Amino acid sequence: MHIGHIKLTNPVILAPMAGVTDLPFRLLAKEMGCGLVYSEMVSDKGLIYDNAHTKKLLAIDERERPVALQIFGSEPASMAKAARIVAASGANIIDINMGCPTPKITKNGEGSALMRNPELACRVIAAVVEAADTIPVTVKFRKGWDENSINAVQIARLAEQAGAAAVSVHGRTREQFYSGQADWSIIREVKQAVAIPVIGNGDIRTPQDAKRMLTETGCDGIMIGRGAQGNPWIFRQVAHYLTTGEMLSLPTLGERIDMLLRQLDMLVDHKGEYTGIREMRSHAAWYTKGLPSSAELRLKFNQAATREDFIQIMENYRDTII
Repeated sequence: MHIGHIKLTNPVILAPMAGVTDLPFRLLAKEMGCGLVYSEMVSDKGLIYDNAHTKKLLAIDERERPVALQIFGSEPASMAKAARIVAASGANIIDINMGCPTPKITKNGEGSALMRNPELACRVIAAVVEAADTIPVTVKFRKGWDENSINAVQIARLAEQAGAAAVSVHGRTREQFYSGQADWSIIREVKQAVAIPVIGNGDIRTPQDAKRMLTETGCDGIMIGRGAQGNPWIFRQVAHYLTTGEMLSLPTLGERIDMLLRQLDMLVDHKGEYTGIREMRSHAAWYTKGLPSSAELRLKFNQAATREDFIQIMENYRDTII
């Protein structure tokens, strides 16, 4: 699979997720065989005004390439300026967020709210494509704003006309957020409507799901979001299944604990202990979901204040369960 001149080793892609797909998690996903990783969304205004926290979101490790950095905004000129900053940071691909459903984003006409203004969306894409120069630009959007305004095909065609190298389609409306079932038929419709690569997103939690999406929609790549939370092994499992038809074994309890602690170390190294510990609480809950005493573990995670607290919790758990 190619996105512009960028060749992927496989069509298995990590979806951009705010508060999740930071540098440490992207590195783990890449290590597990992910073909392309996307950053969490970055504000165009934050970049333009040189916000220190925002700029840190552009950090790239050579081991994670190819990497796509995602920006959001609704003003063509502002998005173009942000695209030039992202291009200078070394991104392999620049992605435009037109899928985020959260009110704090959509109330400003950004994220999935851009789908309600196709003409403006097209101008935003064209401005970013021009500013990105030789760097491929992708666009991620949803089925539509709600069931009365399904316009993913229109947005995909506009994106192609504006110069986008690929599009990613989440089979839910903004109104659905993440509830209900993703509609994969809209992904098939988009694939039939454009010549650029189409990446399908929504409800991929197993290798069989990934294969079925490729078969049912004809899409070129599959994007995994919530199915990867606390589960970086899914990329290796899906890539192997798509190539061989064989299912790899699930990670053992010991492997889950080891990976959790490894991500903890990476987060603390990258963001410092105070921030790293607090952000690790959500990841740890995902890693241990469904395991014995997981509810009790979550309470302990929320009380952990240091790296050593986390290690002690998990080592005690290991001694008790294994």
